Amino acid sequence: MTSIVVLGSTNMDLVAFVPRAPARGETVTGREFRTIPGGKGANQAVAAARAGAETAMIGAVGADEFGLRLRAALDASSVDTDLLRTVEGPSGTAHIVVDDEGGNAIVVVPGANGTVVSLDHGDEALIATADALLLQLELPLSAVTEGAVTARRLGVRTILTPAPAQPLPPELLAATDLLVPNEHEAAALTGIADPHGAAEALLRSVPEVVITLGAAGCLHAARGSEPLTVAAPRVKPVDTTAAGDTFVGALAVALAEGRPVPRALAWAATAAALSVQRVGASSSMPYRAEIDAARDSHDGLEVDAV
Repeated sequence: MTSIVVLGSTNMDLVAFVPRAPARGETVTGREFRTIPGGKGANQAVAAARAGAETAMIGAVGADEFGLRLRAALDASSVDTDLLRTVEGPSGTAHIVVDDEGGNAIVVVPGANGTVVSLDHGDEALIATADALLLQLELPLSAVTEGAVTARRLGVRTILTPAPAQPLPPELLAATDLLVPNEHEAAALTGIADPHGAAEALLRSVPEVVITLGAAGCLHAARGSEPLTVAAPRVKPVDTTAAGDTFVGALAVALAEGRPVPRALAWAATAAALSVQRVGASSSMPYRAEIDAARDSHDGLEVDAV
């Protein structure tokens, strides 16, 4: 079975649902509030596990009620948490406003995630067992870079989601096999608004890029091959919070299973489309059978060379 290891964040999402997000200095009345386990690392771990991979999580939760809930949520999705540390202090939190169009605004408070500054005992051995290591930027850059460099040395594929967007050290880029930003992160990293131009610029630093484009699908570019775009299924979004993480988790599984890139991208896009029709982050992520069934029904997905 495919094996995925995630080095990343766990957060409790504190989600307020509102007709529209408030402007600066404005108060609006919400219609609902929920606490939902999340964090980009945990989200990608749940997405990969539900997509059919044996998945393990490296990171940290706090010694609080949120930490207990975060660990339990990962366990419930069959994510191995043996190397998920528990540290003194609060768990990470994400304060999320979701509007009636399904859009969101997020403030992340790192909490326990900020203590993960390097790999710990057993982490390297776990990474060595993986087909791919998934990384994001909600942990300190020192740990993310060490994880990527370790995976590269061990011959394990590294997939980096550069979110929240920030300047990336050359050492991290040199150890990244596949970079998966959204269009806004790609623009922030390159200063180029056009996704095709941004992808071309990113290929100077990494060998392969997938830029997610929301409802427009995604753009794939790799050194030595023609770029291609994959359309997303047309759906009405309820909450887009976990779309990117669902896409990355499913894509990692599909690529590790050896699917051709166009089919892997279409399968991941289908998983993301299912997630945006449900509320929450990890709670919205589809299982493999759901992705397969939905993919079969979306025969209108298009793959185009550009």
